[in-house]
This record gives sequence, C-alpha cells and structure tokens, in this order.
Amino acid sequence: MGGIIIISLIFMVIGMVVQGRLKSKFSKYAQVPTSSRMSGKEIAEKMLHDNGIYDVQVTSVQGKLTDHYNPVSKTVNLSEAVYSERSVAAAAVAAHECGHAVQHATAYSMLMLRSKMVPVVQVSSTLSQWILLAGIGVMGFGGGSPTVLLIGIVLFAVSTLFTVVTLPVEFDASHRALVWLESANITTTTEKEQAKDALKWAALTYVVAALASIAMLIQYILIYQRRNN
Repeated sequence: MGGIIIISLIFMVIGMVVQGRLKSKFSKYAQVPTSSRMSGKEIAEKMLHDNGIYDVQVTSVQGKLTDHYNPVSKTVNLSEAVYSERSVAAAAVAAHECGHAVQHATAYSMLMLRSKMVPVVQVSSTLSQWILLAGIGVMGFGGGSPTVLLIGIVLFAVSTLFTVVTLPVEFDASHRALVWLESANITTTTEKEQAKDALKWAALTYVVAALASIAMLIQYILIYQRRNN
C-alpha cells in the first residue's frame, strides 16, 4: 500500500501544478483580444456551420473551465466567460469544444469508442476502489483468495483504458480547433500560437490523469502478484 500512497501523492502534486499553470495561461490569454473580435458563442456557431453542422446548439453554463460538448443533447456548453468574451482564450476553448462536435458528426473512431465505454466506466469507477480495498484487506488477513483483488484490478483497468482513449480524442479536437481558427481567419498566426499554448496545458491535465491511472494499475498488479505467489 505504501507504493500506492506515494504515487497518489506524487501525481496529486503534479496535477495541482498543471492545473495552476492551466488557470494562469487561460487568465493571461483571456486578456488578449482576437483580431476578429468575435465572442466565444459566435466562434462556436461559425465553426459548427463551416463544418455543415446545424443541429448542435451553443449554450452558456455556469462556472469556470466548465466548457464541454454533450453528444446526447447535441450542445456545445461554454462557461459564461468563454461564451461572451472576445479573447484568445475564449476562441481556443470554443473551437476545441466544437472540435468534439465535428468528431461526433464525422463519427471519429476514438470518440465513438470513448462514448461506448462511458456506461461501463461509470460502473467500474464507482466499484473498483471499494473492491480493490476489500481485496487487499482480505489478502492481508491470513492470505485469503486473491479473486476479489483481481476483480478490482479488472474494473480499474477499464477506467484506466478510458483515460488513455480520452487522450487522442482531446488532442484531435485541439488540432481541429487550431487548424480552423487560422483557416477561418479568426486568429492571426501569433494568436493561434497563444491558443495552442492554452490548449496544450488543458491537454496535459488529461495526460497526467492517464499516467496516474496507469501507475496505480501497475501497483495493484504488483500487489496481486506478490500476494498470489
């Protein structure tokens, strides 16, 4: 268990650093107006229409960095600041979320896989930690059956796979966003690089989550192997 605690603490600190840097970058670029002077809402609607998408609505939601695309309701949900602001940060976020809508409209394979995994992950992420703890506890008292721990590892592996599958989905959405922002003359070359910098730090949060999950999975497997021998 010591290794698990250490890894958890290490990635918790890394995650806090990345999140802090992400907020700093978005605060910085929120002060930089785009040459197009378009709001996040206007940019989102234009990107959707430029890609032939007319059945997705752009809405405003409360909170900060709460932006997301909902494939079920077909809505691009932008935080209040992004929805109304005319900055590089707003342009980057709005275009990125629309990138997911374009993925959905074009049946991008990794997004389709990720969507299919959601129901399973909702169950596995809820149960895995409790089953893992129970499995480690059972094996710790008199060498009980490792089956419970193995079940927990399988469930945790599903959640880990989900974090890995999320990476290409996020990277692709950012790539689509950046290409479109420049081709549609929403941003200048300099503004595009600033948008790229902001999205890079957003992507790093997903990278950290995936690496943390992989590292934890390896630790659980090692515990299983040690106590099963």
